[in-house]
Amino acid sequence: MELHDLSALEQAAAIRRREVSSVEVTEHYLGRIERLNDVVGSFALVTPEVALAGARAADAAVAQADDPDGLPVLLGVSVPVKDLNRFRGVRTRFGSRVVDLVPDEDDDVVAELRRGGTVMTGKTTTPEFGLPAYTESDVGPYARTPWDLSRGAGGSSGGAASAVASGLAPVAHGSDGGGSIRIPASLCGLVGLKTSRGLISNGPMPEGPGRLGVHGVLARSVADAAALLGVMTGRDAAYLSELRTTQARGGLGRLRIGRYSQPVIADTEPHQEALAAYEAATRLLIDLGHDVTEVDVPVPLDAVPHFELVWAVGAAGIPLPESAEAHLRPLTRWLWARGREVSTEEAEHALRMMAEHAERALAETEHLDVILTPTLAELPAEIGAIRDDADPNGDFEAQKRFTPYTSPYNMTGQPAISLPLHWTPENLPVGIQLVGRPMQESTLLALAAQLEAARPWADRHPEVW
Repeated sequence: MELHDLSALEQAAAIRRREVSSVEVTEHYLGRIERLNDVVGSFALVTPEVALAGARAADAAVAQADDPDGLPVLLGVSVPVKDLNRFRGVRTRFGSRVVDLVPDEDDDVVAELRRGGTVMTGKTTTPEFGLPAYTESDVGPYARTPWDLSRGAGGSSGGAASAVASGLAPVAHGSDGGGSIRIPASLCGLVGLKTSRGLISNGPMPEGPGRLGVHGVLARSVADAAALLGVMTGRDAAYLSELRTTQARGGLGRLRIGRYSQPVIADTEPHQEALAAYEAATRLLIDLGHDVTEVDVPVPLDAVPHFELVWAVGAAGIPLPESAEAHLRPLTRWLWARGREVSTEEAEHALRMMAEHAERALAETEHLDVILTPTLAELPAEIGAIRDDADPNGDFEAQKRFTPYTSPYNMTGQPAISLPLHWTPENLPVGIQLVGRPMQESTLLALAAQLEAARPWADRHPEVW
């Protein structure tokens, strides 16, 4: 067994017991990144000096601790940061060739990762400003799913997902404004948790319109996801402790789960394997003793144009000089121009209507503990299959058909998790999505762990592993 075969929690425990040093673990991952990053496209920037300094600090903390078990839950563990977030003193590009800065402060979520003693091995690849559902960047390699290197890892946390699925990181930070954690999780065979709106600070940067974007985690196991969530929220082991307490009590009891498979996009037909994953998850939930019933689509088709307009307004709000426009990716330039054409009154109307749809959806599903859907409507797409630089509008429409289930829960602000419960005959992962009540991440994690125990996926690895 090699170090990357261990879970994040197993690595942290070994570091605390001094069976292995954080420096050794970090050097192991840096070596794998050097060998495999050109193949899987996980990192836009590798930071060995920063990583090894963090690892040495973690080892020093272990050496000085009177009670190693009281140290942070993921002390000394490698956790790369998505290149949409600022890490003090580290080059940041936001996936764009028009940005090149070295920030003098951390984003709040990065500050929490520092306080938790995690080790930052690099910045993971992301598409320009995190806007598309694929990660084909101009300032880093294209992120690929290691299960089929001809296919993309999705976006915009594609590099983070590719890193974890390829054994280049045990867990990773991600962010999600319309599906950007759950999409790559499904395509790479991972646990991908989008958190509730407001659970993790987006500061010190201002919130985007509609407050669609949130932070979250990508991991190989539910327990690792719970541990990283605790670090990122400043609660350290709290979510992991809640998960273990629930498991010790014998589970959550009988949950009320609503399900639907109708995409919230017109003229979209889910792939048969996406539906197979959804039906298999339904049967498993019933077998585990939960009540599963059909429900109507909570966020209707009428909400989609409002989301699109707010998305474009958000793109137009990116602070760029006029001279940068010619150097933007065609899709970014199209969204930027589209957003700038929106009047204040139109933007306010779209935000108001989106909020009304979200409020209605929350009220209509208040009686449910969890909602089940497919994560995506499609299997992993080949590199370049969705992107269309010659027709950005067609590109955007293709993205909507690819991922019609994720963005509604950025509108409602609910937590949502993608789980790798299904695999095609060609050995491609297919995720299912579970959605919880606002601020009820613990319920989602406990249910996810129950499903993981019933149908484990940890023994599956791609060839590059």
